[in-house]
Amino acid sequence: MRAVGRRHALGLGLAVAAGAGLAGCGATESGSGAAPPPSRAGRDTGREGSAPHGAQPKRPVVRPIGDGSTAYTGQQPRQPAKPVPLEPGQTPPQFVVFSWDGAGEVGNGLFPRFLKLAEEHDARMTFFLSGLYLLPESKKRMYRPPNNGVGASDIGYLTDGHIKETLKYVRQAWLEGHEIGTHFNGHFCAGTGSVANWTSAQWQSEIDQAVSFVKEWRTNTGWSDLPPLPFDYDKELVGGRTPCLLGRTNLLPTARDLGWRYDASSPGGLQRWPGRRLGLWDLPLQQIPFPGRSFEVLSMDYNILANQSKNSTKAPSHNYPGWRAQATEAYLAGFRRAYETNRAPLFIGNHFEEWNGGIYMDAVEAALKHIAGKKDVRLVSFRQFVDWLDVQDPAVLAKLRGLEVGQLPAGGWKHHLATA
Repeated sequence: MRAVGRRHALGLGLAVAAGAGLAGCGATESGSGAAPPPSRAGRDTGREGSAPHGAQPKRPVVRPIGDGSTAYTGQQPRQPAKPVPLEPGQTPPQFVVFSWDGAGEVGNGLFPRFLKLAEEHDARMTFFLSGLYLLPESKKRMYRPPNNGVGASDIGYLTDGHIKETLKYVRQAWLEGHEIGTHFNGHFCAGTGSVANWTSAQWQSEIDQAVSFVKEWRTNTGWSDLPPLPFDYDKELVGGRTPCLLGRTNLLPTARDLGWRYDASSPGGLQRWPGRRLGLWDLPLQQIPFPGRSFEVLSMDYNILANQSKNSTKAPSHNYPGWRAQATEAYLAGFRRAYETNRAPLFIGNHFEEWNGGIYMDAVEAALKHIAGKKDVRLVSFRQFVDWLDVQDPAVLAKLRGLEVGQLPAGGWKHHLATA
């Protein structure tokens, strides 16, 4: 049995040289521009669907969907207050999105670790679930990946026990206000079968299968003693991230036709306010400062690893303390640069992996703890972020997009957004 992330990791592991700037690696020559850390202040506390302190929450009505793998349980709990347009001259919030590729639990405790961290710091995240993680290996011939053999996958199928754990934490994540997106299925990144070569019709097939594995896990596993996932996945699924950040050109027409609202697959984005592509919000991983280096790194754990240990996930342990500190400071430098200047959203991508002694998990946790609770900061899911974008005045968004990386608005926010 292969580990959940073994080939997942290797699929992202394009050869990285300092400043190479390859897709999925994200090293480009650039400057830093980090500002001093801001002072700590209150957090956004607007929520819907939570019971008052001490009160018993109302038991949701559960209406099974299909074979009962999923169910309608009402509006999602723990959501922010309904978004409203910025007032003239108002300083925009600093949005930070922590997202997770694959989102499978394989007994290392990382999924519950970060659910607990999010709960402690009033954060919401996006979990890009790989549909294959809910399909037993004994049923792998149900998967027919485009341009690959029946049942093939470049990530490992989970054990039955780990599928049950994944179901448990996906269920918990949604009930605690997090978003469940998709990371598709087999994570093919190399050769003729790579997702980079898939047509729009093949992406449609891959999505249909990913959705079916989520909506029909009960039929595929035969398990009748587990509760359903508490959401309608056809309505919940509004965005995803492609394997290795490849293939999005042909994905986007399909995603648009499906009514998706965003795509988070673009590599090498900049810390600027996003726009739309083919009608979807384009929410790329971003170049952020890489402490001690002359280039920037993509805002994803694996890409930091690739620049530190040349794709090795088990490098000598004497490197770990320095690398952990460097990874943490990279995230914080990206945060400070946006927070103190153009307030562009910060997007951070992760995997539930213990690469190089788990230092990247430690770095993500340390960064989130440092960021949480600061004035104007909102730790949200991608879905919650596009909810906010959708209600803003297009003229305001145009002015925000006009600010470059690390650029303060001339005359301050009151002046910059006063007439939009």
